[in-house]
Amino acid sequence: MNARPSLKKIAVASRTFSQHPTLRKELLEKYPQAKFNDAGISLKGKGLIDYLEDADGAILALEPIDNDILSALPNLKVIGKFGVGFDKIDLQALINHKVHLGWTGGVNKRAVSELALCMMISLLRHVDISGREIRSGDWKLRPGRELSSQTVGIIGCGHVGKDLVYLLKAFGCRILVTDINPDHDFYTHHKITHVDLDTLVKSADIISLHTPLNENTRNLISAEKLKLMKESSILINTARGGLVDEDALKISLQRNQIAGAAFDVFASEPPEDIELLQLSNFLVTPHIGGSAADAILAMGRGAIDGLENNRVPEIGVYPV
Repeated sequence: MNARPSLKKIAVASRTFSQHPTLRKELLEKYPQAKFNDAGISLKGKGLIDYLEDADGAILALEPIDNDILSALPNLKVIGKFGVGFDKIDLQALINHKVHLGWTGGVNKRAVSELALCMMISLLRHVDISGREIRSGDWKLRPGRELSSQTVGIIGCGHVGKDLVYLLKAFGCRILVTDINPDHDFYTHHKITHVDLDTLVKSADIISLHTPLNENTRNLISAEKLKLMKESSILINTARGGLVDEDALKISLQRNQIAGAAFDVFASEPPEDIELLQLSNFLVTPHIGGSAADAILAMGRGAIDGLENNRVPEIGVYPV
């Protein structure tokens, strides 16, 4: 077990944390010298280095950390992660520099799973496009589908994926899951079926992504996988941008090869493909999955706790 560093100067790079009065108060009670990103600047590269220069502990959200950043920050001992995704953090760089990571999985799972559920129903009942049509003076009846009659495929059945199972059970959906670390006891208990990825993509009416982004999952939903989907199916991504080939998705939506998609996350944020964003069968939100008030508080408290409870990462062991 790694000895936990003692900290004094904490720098909060996360804009959301910095703007939250309760989290500020609770952090200052433990670390009176803490500073906050009150300018509301998106910090990266040289700007992030300058901001963290004197800190021995940092609270980060989506700020990118790599070997070059850490080489310029010899005083930095601990990163408390605000949120659950760590695709912006080079874990090997943390290992190289013996920087500890405080991370709590699943702290925003209900907020994300509720948004995924919201997107499913919105697409099935044409909520987004119907609202736009009414506002433009076009009163049109668009018959939809009930969620209860659909087969839902969950790719990645970890914290969020399992929480989504709990929500979907109330609707009586048939549920398929695929995961690189199957939890067969959970599947048996909840009467859901574990299948391989291709079977899920071919069989599901709704596909919901809940995996981390890494070299094994980048463009997991490729042009080839999109072609396997039913014409009536919909794709939901509230996990990480980069899991879906967005160029291939645009073509699939334009050609009505699938019925629709809803994304909260994009490979590049904010997204720049206006053509994709304006498609009538594409519902979008600006990375708000974990931004429910309760989730923000839980993530912030998890980050504060991570300044005290942390360890140097071990690939494949921590974080998972």
